[in-house]
Amino acid sequence: MKLHGNMSIQGSNLYIGGYSCLELAQNYGTPLYVVDEDLVRQNCREYMKYFKVKENNNRVAYAGKAFLPMYMCKLIDEEKLYLDVVSGGELYTAYKAGFPMEKILFHGNNKTIDEIEMGINLGVGIFVVDNYYELDLIERKCREENKTQEIYFRITPGIEAHTHDYIKTGQIDSKFGFALVNGDLNNALEKLQNYKHIELVGIHAHIGSQIFDIEPYLDEVDIMMNLVKKIKESFGISIKEVDLGGGIGVYYTKKDKPRTIKDFCEAIIKRAERTCHEIGIKVPTLVIEPGRSIVANAGSTLYTVGSIKDIKNVRTYVSVDGGMTDNIRPSLYQAGYECAIVNKIGYDKINQVTVAGKCCESGDILITDTNIMDIQSGDILITASTGAYGYSMASNYNKIPKPAVIAVKDGNTKIICKRQSYEDIIELEVNGVLELELND
Repeated sequence: MKLHGNMSIQGSNLYIGGYSCLELAQNYGTPLYVVDEDLVRQNCREYMKYFKVKENNNRVAYAGKAFLPMYMCKLIDEEKLYLDVVSGGELYTAYKAGFPMEKILFHGNNKTIDEIEMGINLGVGIFVVDNYYELDLIERKCREENKTQEIYFRITPGIEAHTHDYIKTGQIDSKFGFALVNGDLNNALEKLQNYKHIELVGIHAHIGSQIFDIEPYLDEVDIMMNLVKKIKESFGISIKEVDLGGGIGVYYTKKDKPRTIKDFCEAIIKRAERTCHEIGIKVPTLVIEPGRSIVANAGSTLYTVGSIKDIKNVRTYVSVDGGMTDNIRPSLYQAGYECAIVNKIGYDKINQVTVAGKCCESGDILITDTNIMDIQSGDILITASTGAYGYSMASNYNKIPKPAVIAVKDGNTKIICKRQSYEDIIELEVNGVLELELND
C-alpha cells in the first residue's frame, strides 16, 4: 500500500500524523474515517501557490461535494479558498460553520425554489446557472427582494475526457449546462436582456472527474477563452471570470499515474495566457474547483476484520465491519483501492483475498483479489485514499450507522463527525401504528 502525506511505519505498525492506527481503532472504534489534516492543508496551499491566486487574483474554490463537514468549511476558510456547493444542505452547512457567503459558488442542475431563495437570502456570491428555468427563478426572487445576483453560465464545451462514463460531464450528451453546438448558449445570452436583476460575470465548465491527462484542460481553456471573445463581440457582455471546474485525478492504485497539482496549475495558466495573447483579449480571472485532489489521499478508513471464508481453488473472502455504506465507489464505479493490516506492515506471508463488506448485497465488495499480509479475524485493516466521496456518499442502508470521522495532526486527534447511534438512525421516523392504537 502506498503511503500518503504523514503516514509512516514504525516497526511493523502504521501511523498517521504521528498516531498509531491500531490505537485509533482501539480508542474510537471501527469503521473509522481518519483525516490527515496537514496533508489537506498542504494540498490547499499548493493550489493557492501554483494557481497564482496572490499574483493574478485567481481563485481556488474547494468542491464541497467531496467532503464537507463543518470542520472542512472552517479549514478551507482558514486557507483562504472559496467554496463550491451543490445543494441547500451543503450551503446550510457552510452557513452554520460561519463560511463567508460571498465566497460561495452555488452549483446544481436543478436547484429547487427553496434552495434558490436560501442562496439569495444568505447572500451567495455566485450562482452557476445551468438552465432557463433557473434564470427565471433567480430573476423572480431577486425582483421581490430588490437585489441583483451575479451569475456564471455553465457551459457544456463538448470535451470528452477519458474517465468513467458516470463522471463525464463535458460532452454534449450531459444533464449539465448550456451546450455550444446546438445554440443553447446563444439563446440564453439573448434572453439576458429580459433579466434586470441578474448580472452575468463569468462562464463555467467542468469536463469530468478523476482525469490524469492535462490535454483536455488545455482544450477547455482554448474553448472558453475564445468564447469570452465571442460573447463580447456578439452580445457586448464582458466576461470577467472563467471557471474551469475541477476533476484532477489522484492515486488510488498502481494503475493510476496522476500528475502533480503544480503540473496542472502551471499548464492551465500558461495556456490561458498564451491563448488570450493570440486572440487579443485580457486574461480573465481564472477559477479552479478541486475537491478530490485536496482530500482523497488525506483520508483513510479503518475496519475490523470479521469472518474469513476460504473457498478452495476459488477465492478467500475477508469480511469487514463496514462496506458499501461507508464507501459506495467500488460498487458504483468499480473503483480500486489499496489496503494493509495496520500492525503487520512488512510481514513476509502474503495471501490473495477479496475484501467484502457486511451489507446484504453480493455487490458489496471493497477490494477484489488483493495481495495482503497474513490476516486473521480481529485484525485492523486500512483502506487508503478514502477522503473524497467516502463520508459524503455514506448511507444507512441495512440500517447501518455512519462511522465517526477524526482528524489527526502532530500526534493529536479530534472528532469532527460523531459516530451515529441506532437512536440517531430512527430519530426522524414516526411510529404511526403505535399512535393509532393509542388514539383508539
